[in-house]
Amino acid sequence: MSVDRTLKSRSALVRHRNVLTRTERIEVLADEGKWTEGQDSVFGLPKVVHRKSHAGKKVKKTKETATTEETATAEPEAGASS
Repeated sequence: MSVDRTLKSRSALVRHRNVLTRTERIEVLADEGKWTEGQDSVFGLPKVVHRKSHAGKKVKKTKETATTEETATAEPEAGASS
């Protein structure tokens, strides 16, 4: 019998986790300036939003925007040579 793909250990490190460990939460709070070493307790930390980052979609250029960009870059060059 084969092992289910969700139980394989290599995918556990790649998968996005919604819950951060205490040390990860402290690092995020320290970066935001909401936690200081020695003054704040490590117990009862506020919740930290941890979002998975997505790559932005590429915007397709239409013919109109491509021609306006070309003319905008061509005009300063023509003005400099005159």
